[in-house]
Amino acid sequence: MATVLVAGIIGGEIFAMMRLPKVTGWIATGILLRMLALPGMNTTVDPGCLDRFLPYMHFVLGFIAFTVGATLYFASLRNTGKRIGLLLLGELLLTPLVVGLLLYFLGPLVPGGDVMTAKPALVLAAIAIAGAPGTTVLVIQEARARGILTRTLLAAIGLIDMIAVAVFVFITTILGDESGMSHALQSVVFQFTVTFLIGGGCGVIAIVLTRTLVSPAFLGPTMVAVILGSWGFAAGFGTSGGILACTFAGIVVTNLRHDLVRSGEAYLQTIGGALFALFYTFAGMRLDFGLVPQAAALVGLYFVARLIGKCVSAFTAMSLAGVTANVRGYLGVSLLPHGGVAVGLILLVSGENSGFSEEVRTLVNTVGLSALAINQLLGPSATRFALERSGEAFKDRARLLDFLQEHRITVGLNGDDREATIRQLTAQLYATSKMDVDQEEFVQRVLARDEEHSTCLGSGLMIPHAILEEGEGHEIRGVLGISPEGLDFDTPDGRLVHAVLLLATPEIERTRHLQVLSAFATAITRDANLVEQLYHARSPAHAYEILHADKHADINYFLEEAADQAGLRGI
Repeated sequence: MATVLVAGIIGGEIFAMMRLPKVTGWIATGILLRMLALPGMNTTVDPGCLDRFLPYMHFVLGFIAFTVGATLYFASLRNTGKRIGLLLLGELLLTPLVVGLLLYFLGPLVPGGDVMTAKPALVLAAIAIAGAPGTTVLVIQEARARGILTRTLLAAIGLIDMIAVAVFVFITTILGDESGMSHALQSVVFQFTVTFLIGGGCGVIAIVLTRTLVSPAFLGPTMVAVILGSWGFAAGFGTSGGILACTFAGIVVTNLRHDLVRSGEAYLQTIGGALFALFYTFAGMRLDFGLVPQAAALVGLYFVARLIGKCVSAFTAMSLAGVTANVRGYLGVSLLPHGGVAVGLILLVSGENSGFSEEVRTLVNTVGLSALAINQLLGPSATRFALERSGEAFKDRARLLDFLQEHRITVGLNGDDREATIRQLTAQLYATSKMDVDQEEFVQRVLARDEEHSTCLGSGLMIPHAILEEGEGHEIRGVLGISPEGLDFDTPDGRLVHAVLLLATPEIERTRHLQVLSAFATAITRDANLVEQLYHARSPAHAYEILHADKHADINYFLEEAADQAGLRGI
């Protein structure tokens, strides 16, 4: 392992100097080590020598799966349900269908493709669904991206990997068992049920321990134990769902105690480079590069088929969801990266106990890992390209309305009176933000301020708010409700109210509070185009894009430009 680690580090650095992804360098280093056949790594003399490192591979896969699950923080997914649901449906049906059909019908027509039969085509189709959460998140961070496409990516990449595992279990069960589709479906349900109980149970036990016995210094090691326990129990109960168990563990922990996940990630981040360098170098060592030239046409076909499948799936789903052209046109390209879960599924197939013939195992391993190496080379650039072309790159500078994310916007707002509307928006505020003041007390503060001085500003805008005392919050929070039909409240100009912005402002954020009020009031009275678009927004995502669009920078300006934009220079 020391030899592999050092070689992988060197290979990754060499590729980085050529401005190529380090992960591609790690895989290439593994291929070279296999060809060198060093002592203890000679697969010709000892075909099972690499299997001795599987426990380590499983741990890293578990860590990847855990972090994937940890991205599914339900409180931040509000208003994305339809969009994400349709995308997952597309990934479930369209991506494997497109990849499977292209491989099955075109595979035998390309050079060296006579070995492509239904079994490897179906297995590769299932593996094609898997993405690369770690790579995708890294690219988003490097691109400093923010927007609806970015939110869709972050919300979907973990769930897409779960879909990939489910389809993989279903297909491999059908291919390995003649009992039929009904038994395969039962197997999928069994795998998900058992692994959910295992992963969720390990996560709950860890939370209980951290609240009773475990000191803060050992929060990170406790999360490592969750990963090991989830994978180990899943294997012990006879499932092939170690990846699923760790994913469910991440989901449970992040939603029951969100800060605990950050502790585990921070603990392993210091050795993350070593973990992944070893993991991908070992993955490269499992690829017999001598078989790649003769399978090059198949590798190219699989890569193109997967790209087409992703684009067709994403475009169809986003068209049905009614999102804007930016998201619809570039989401498929941004899903190109292929990573850890795909490696894990390939390893499950290539193992001697997989139940597949040696011919199928070799073909899936060769085509899958070779295409993965290409994806690791081109995938990050494709995601970066999509983020830049969609206009979401370099948007992470602090803006005035950063607190108004998509999950804090609602359309179709209703209410017979001001109190009912304020209570409706307060419920959304508390569902999407951590508040330190009692909900009913907050409502009474807002109502009292509105009673003291009407918060209806005219032109269809209402901004009810409450000031939080010291210790009740450190940043401004808010939700926006939009009513296309209008709410019949008592307003200064007699117009119906179409937009209600509810604010919870800490004492220390009074200046920003005034900036928000000024920016909204100014934009609503001066920009008829913005008013028309915002008051008739089709969805929370549409409203978000209106407020955060560059052409409306007068209302949502960068905070360092606050003095100029809000007319507060010199204060």
